[in-house]
Amino acid sequence: MAAFAKAQPRLDDDGIRVVAASTDPVEKATETVKEQGLTFPVGYGLPVKDTAATLGAFYEERRGILHATGFVLRPDHTIAVAQYSSGPIGRLVWQDVLGLVQFAKKQAK
Repeated sequence: MAAFAKAQPRLDDDGIRVVAASTDPVEKATETVKEQGLTFPVGYGLPVKDTAATLGAFYEERRGILHATGFVLRPDHTIAVAQYSSGPIGRLVWQDVLGLVQFAKKQAK
């Protein structure tokens, strides 16, 4: 998430808005925002199991955690790309999101 925050000016140039949501309580989410210097909205307190079921995200029962899940939405709010991680790798990166958006804009012309 910190990389997205650092790239925010570049993403803004292409009209890309970033938002995040967390299952962490407000205190932990606020700590993460501060530690990573996040400048975009971050929701908090999502119910872990319900969120996993709704998004189709990987829920790790042993640790009670939801693995990272990311989405790129089209302007009509439909999903262009969905990313589901089942471990510590496999996250969306801002460069790929930017490239995807720029490609989509060219195709729309």
